[in-house]
Amino acid sequence: AIIDRLGLDRPVHEQFFSYLGNAAQGDLGYSYQTEEPVTQAVLRRLPPTIGLALGASVLWLLIGCTIGVISALKRRTIWDRASMIGALAGVSMPVFWIGLIAVFFFDSRLQIYDTGSYVPFTQNPIQWLSVMWLPWVVLALTYAAIYSRMVRGNMLEVGGEDYIRTARAKGLTERSVIRHQLRSALTPVVTMYGLDLGLLLGGAIITERIFNIPGIGSYTVTAIAQQNLPVILGTTVIASFFIIFSNLIVDVFYAVLDPRVTYS
Repeated sequence: AIIDRLGLDRPVHEQFFSYLGNAAQGDLGYSYQTEEPVTQAVLRRLPPTIGLALGASVLWLLIGCTIGVISALKRRTIWDRASMIGALAGVSMPVFWIGLIAVFFFDSRLQIYDTGSYVPFTQNPIQWLSVMWLPWVVLALTYAAIYSRMVRGNMLEVGGEDYIRTARAKGLTERSVIRHQLRSALTPVVTMYGLDLGLLLGGAIITERIFNIPGIGSYTVTAIAQQNLPVILGTTVIASFFIIFSNLIVDVFYAVLDPRVTYS
């Protein structure tokens, strides 16, 4: 009876197209364990993941771009070398290691952070912020290291272009030249940002598990451990949607960043 109700007795291709049709209508099936609609369960766990992804991404973008621009402008100085060594160290350290060290230091030692005390933003904004700041910092450290190196390289590459030298020759102020230089240098960064943000919106699995945040990533890990196929498929579909959507937004933003980009 259960096999018949779940449609597992039908041919695989029929199950596949039936799933696609239901997914297009917002029906991602039911959990094997709780019999709760997957769509409803995912929507309930979406706000923690969105809060984690947006907060961390804004933080790493500000830190990474700022360090990258300053390093490019102060090339071959102590600041440049120190920041790039720090960025290399940040890239080399995996997120799960940084997260575990952060939990041990701030929770066990200093006792200024309470792992597992997550509450929704609408319920208690202050406590929500007190829980989210450390995961934001952990994610931002790794990503900011990558972005700072990327921005620095792009700034140096664009700085050697003919139109930048022409702008300086025409007497434009250094601030105006840097502004034009930065607009061109940020184009590849926007592409990377869209992809990274989409991946995080699909679930920051490791970070959510370390800090016990009840988001999509934690839900996916639990589903995998329980072999809960509808939940695994549902969270995968949601993650794919966010990646596609974020890249679409990036394509639209290109026209704002670079007026030479046109769409037909």
